[in-house]
Amino acid sequence: MRGFLLIALVWLCSCVQAQVTPPPTPETNPENEEQLEMITENNEDAETEDDAFLQQMVQFLENPINLNRISTEDLNALHILTPMQVHSLVQYRQLFGNLLSVYEAQAIPGWDVATLEKLKPYITVSQVTRVGTSIISRLRNGESTLLLRATQVLEKSKGYLLDSTTANNYYPGSPQRLFIRYKYNYKNLLQYGFVAEKDPGEEFFKGSQKQGFDYYSFHFYARDIGIIKTLALGDYTVNLGQGLTQWMSLAFKKGPDISSIKRQSATIRPYNSAGEINFHRGAAITLAKNKWEVTVFGSYKKIDANFVPADTTLQIDDLVSSFQTSGYHRTNSELADKKIQRQIAFGGNISYRFKNGLHLGINGIHYDFKLPLVKAADPYNLYALTGTSFGNYSFDYGYTYRNMHLFGEFATTDKQYKAMVQGLMISLSHTVDMSLLYRNISPGYQALYTSAFTESTYPNNEKGLFAGISIKPDMAWRIDAYMDFYKFPWLKYRVNAPTTGSEYMVQVTYKPNRVLEIYTRLRSETKSINYNPDGLTLNPVVPQPRQNWRAQLSYKINPTFTFRTRTEMLWYDKKGPAAENGFLMYADLLYKPLMNPLAGSIRLQYFETDGYNSRLYAYENDVLYSYSIPVFYDKGYRWYINANYDVSRRMTVWFRFSQSILPGKQSIGTGLDEIKGNKKSEVKLQLRYLFGKN
Repeated sequence: MRGFLLIALVWLCSCVQAQVTPPPTPETNPENEEQLEMITENNEDAETEDDAFLQQMVQFLENPINLNRISTEDLNALHILTPMQVHSLVQYRQLFGNLLSVYEAQAIPGWDVATLEKLKPYITVSQVTRVGTSIISRLRNGESTLLLRATQVLEKSKGYLLDSTTANNYYPGSPQRLFIRYKYNYKNLLQYGFVAEKDPGEEFFKGSQKQGFDYYSFHFYARDIGIIKTLALGDYTVNLGQGLTQWMSLAFKKGPDISSIKRQSATIRPYNSAGEINFHRGAAITLAKNKWEVTVFGSYKKIDANFVPADTTLQIDDLVSSFQTSGYHRTNSELADKKIQRQIAFGGNISYRFKNGLHLGINGIHYDFKLPLVKAADPYNLYALTGTSFGNYSFDYGYTYRNMHLFGEFATTDKQYKAMVQGLMISLSHTVDMSLLYRNISPGYQALYTSAFTESTYPNNEKGLFAGISIKPDMAWRIDAYMDFYKFPWLKYRVNAPTTGSEYMVQVTYKPNRVLEIYTRLRSETKSINYNPDGLTLNPVVPQPRQNWRAQLSYKINPTFTFRTRTEMLWYDKKGPAAENGFLMYADLLYKPLMNPLAGSIRLQYFETDGYNSRLYAYENDVLYSYSIPVFYDKGYRWYINANYDVSRRMTVWFRFSQSILPGKQSIGTGLDEIKGNKKSEVKLQLRYLFGKN
């Protein structure tokens, strides 16, 4: 009887826990936050709408992966382990068989307690069991998720207030951003679903958007069907080599994690995010047999572009001057550019993996367009993409030997412009890791949908050498540092001469236990840019140094509350003619109880900069699968509050309210996004409902 009561009590507690545990939020990982901040800063304030990385991490949290059967692809997808650590796990399983416990992973060469602490939320250890792989099992035993999200800036901007009878450009639609996503998933073996999104200012079931949402997306993705390793229909992403030829998924660049220099991802991934640009639409398949893998893909879609109509006087035909990447279709000019260009893309990959850890691959992709691309006749556009077709082709490799990993990619275009990336990661001891990366990319090398490890947003017109080191003198301390020297052999936008640059970073982290973590970071960068306040005939190109210091503390007060604070200072062109200073400080309080359906966070922030050049960025907690990294300049305050509530075991709702206040300002924003007054407020609501899961 006592045994029965004990079993009943354990079962009851597990049911209660399932009802009140808030959904996991991997985006609160400090290393992920820093990397996302770096991406936003390097991409010139363009936040990515690709949340596939966050979706995948949540999937791993809700369904931990088994270390005894996980593939190297899934291990790489965690962005936690180095290639040497992944190789060590594979060898350990071959020598000693299945792991008996998660904690046995500490015995794997190259693994330590800190590595295991990062991995523990995402992994488990159990005896290898056969997963139901029949079509019936995949279709019946998966989990369906419906996500609804609505966002709105409460203050109306100029675009909504203009008189539609007299203004050429205005916002005819409502100010809400609406997002719907349905996804079915079975153990990452079968996935399908759709996405629909409407941006603020776009019409909805009327006018130019009679079909309802402005953007629709569908995807179907299956894995491990006999010789078929992956099959994708609808929208998908392609990742090849080290990002010189094609890389559509989220990719990290410079940061405290020096192992992020290598691109690691599955070749084909499903796409179901809100971004309207960085994906293919069509079909893709990867076939695997023994050590061979072959991928073939094809895509057809219409994309936005700046359309220039034919002019008989100038004797020019219809053409496009550039591709549009905002995804907005609100004003007459934006609608005129909507899906004006037809894009056909096809390509593939052949790879072979040797037993000794050597991987070799050949990659290729070709594009065809309906209208020719013709750039403006500016000197920096001398090597720009032009015409109606072009291609990229490459050879990549990776080789792990003991404590060392070599990798790289050699690429070329159909016009024979070359590019290369060569990297080395080495573990000198259990306390010291190093990484090196050299890139040499011709000014004429051009590619679409790429993200290699470069200083520039895209791999083009760059030579550079990166060196990083990570030192862990003991369990509590960690020192990460890097230096990067680069050169741009040809002109760039707003840079009227070949230039050089450099960047240094050192970060010291102190984490004596699971309760307290403190880090301080100093970063210095020098780039050259046109600077001509006197209006000279020739634009002088001068170096603009920028130094940044940050200190952040995170303290877990108790199992329910966590306090976090950051102070950051920035000096732009210190002691120079364009000198500016920036300052930012915030305090967070995170509320995450173990046995309560309610969780949330709040932030209070103050910022002050002398101008846009001294701008600062700060990652903000958001609703699940979303994040925000605003840019801060001028002087003001910002605060936000997040809350999520588990209505039931299957339904969770989120609420977020944020507000920026700039005292003394008469308006915020520019152009049609200008808001009269000194406040900008945003509200966000989200609902996630799970069904079809046993």
